Amino acid sequence: MRQIIAGNWKMFGKRADIELFTASLRADAPAHVDMLVCPPFTLLDRFAGSLADSKIALGGQDCHPAPEGAHTGDISAAMIRDVGASHVILGHSERRTNHGETNAVVRGKAEAAIAAGLTPVICVGETEAEREAGEAEAVVRSQLAHSLPGQFSGVVAYEPVWAIGTGRTPTEDDVASMHAAIRKALIEQFGAAGAAVAILYGGSVKPANAAALLALPEVGGALVGGASLKAADFLAIAKAAPL
Repeated sequence: MRQIIAGNWKMFGKRADIELFTASLRADAPAHVDMLVCPPFTLLDRFAGSLADSKIALGGQDCHPAPEGAHTGDISAAMIRDVGASHVILGHSERRTNHGETNAVVRGKAEAAIAAGLTPVICVGETEAEREAGEAEAVVRSQLAHSLPGQFSGVVAYEPVWAIGTGRTPTEDDVASMHAAIRKALIEQFGAAGAAVAILYGGSVKPANAAALLALPEVGGALVGGASLKAADFLAIAKAAPL
């Protein structure tokens, strides 16, 4: 299975940042991975033009569960698809925490994304308190059971909440153990189809630790935050993926 190296720009970036960034990716993206960039909504159209006719995919960072309607400030999955994107990040811990998104809300958004022709990237992960209490696996299993639609065709990203943007990462053994638990849960939920779902790791992924993380069993790529804002770092992470 080809690894996916996805960049989540979060609430960073302006139009002036796009041309040089996309030119670097188009010129130097490794052929053995699938690269995905998820910028803010305001940059999607410009990114779509800059990445046209390339193999680099484009994604949004959230969508509304409704196809359209009176939802001021929201963006539908169909709108994201219409601008040229193929993916959308859903259920990121920052959305779950800052916007009170529940597993049920994430599931509704995932259903909307799939209906619109997008591939959802569903984020799961435990807080530091949950890990210290020995509840990490149970929390993630519950998120998977209640956030993923019954007919799931997408990607899962494991991001321990306490590692996002902090510079801290779990041990390699902890990452491998959680990814194995996620794979087991996916197979229990979806049968053979669960064995084919890519499981990305996210949480302070950077060039210095990418090779070790991406080589772990059941790690099918990375969801990269801050390091994806710099083309050189993002490309270095992609090139670190095993052949």
